[in-house]
Amino acid sequence: MSNSLVQSDFNFSGQTSFYKGKVRDVYYLKNNFVVMVASDRISAFDVVMPKGIPFKGQILNQIAVKMMNESQDIVPNWLIHSPDPNVSIGHLCEPFKIEMVIRGYLSGHASREYSKGKRILCGVPMPDGLRENDSFPEPIITPATKAEFGNHDEDISKEEIISKGIVSEKDYNILENYTKLLFNRGTELASRRGLILVDTKYEFGKTIDGEIVLIDEIHTPDSSRYFYKEGYSERQLNEVPQKQLSKEFVRQWLISNQFQGLKGQKIPHMSDQYILSVSERYIELYENITSESFVKSDTNNISERIFINTENYIKSNFGS
Repeated sequence: MSNSLVQSDFNFSGQTSFYKGKVRDVYYLKNNFVVMVASDRISAFDVVMPKGIPFKGQILNQIAVKMMNESQDIVPNWLIHSPDPNVSIGHLCEPFKIEMVIRGYLSGHASREYSKGKRILCGVPMPDGLRENDSFPEPIITPATKAEFGNHDEDISKEEIISKGIVSEKDYNILENYTKLLFNRGTELASRRGLILVDTKYEFGKTIDGEIVLIDEIHTPDSSRYFYKEGYSERQLNEVPQKQLSKEFVRQWLISNQFQGLKGQKIPHMSDQYILSVSERYIELYENITSESFVKSDTNNISERIFINTENYIKSNFGS
């Protein structure tokens, strides 16, 4: 089995601090620059699995870079350059403490809540009579609070966000507008590639100059759900499950093994064979989402490769 990057412990030139996220490791540099390393860790139900998925970090980083480049004309983002398949470098931002989730279809978390009889999600009404994977009349924005490592994200309404002072009304209106613009662009790009962008989440931050920009990732299998466009209507008509491109297949495997991140539940054993199958599925997702063949990076010594490529870029562009 290929090597995977589960932990990173770099010391780049000009580094001032470090933060470990669920999937990404963030290295802060002087002069307000940030190095973001996409690890091969995988999380589900806000829990990080004990084993890494080969090439997952490369896949997420390269999709995010491609999608940011394809949307920077409508929404500014934090990205400067990607010096390594697993790495992005960009501007330091102060993140907003919410995730902007937007849903075009009744799927995933929204569907699970709907099946419990709920018709309001994050203060947004959902019409009666929908079946799982039906489209909403218009996409709905259902924000979530950003949890600290190891905790669960929680649904929250626009009204609560503003009344609690989490985000000002002025800034929230910008986040809402950017979310709609990005979702529309993502929907157009997906359609060209024979896909439906079902739902996704965006994270935003403010630069030191006060500009609101897109940060983290965009339209990856970890942050988004896709359906195959061909046969969608027929599958809905016949009440057949949709063919998905997302990490929902991992969530469903965990659910079938009695794990949903709840207290007292144990993470099921992930065999090497299962991990390899997840890696292959992520490669399939990459190729469908980008319409490009996936080129595996050298994984003989991932950490050394990442350090050399990133350090060389930092020294060449930011000085030592």
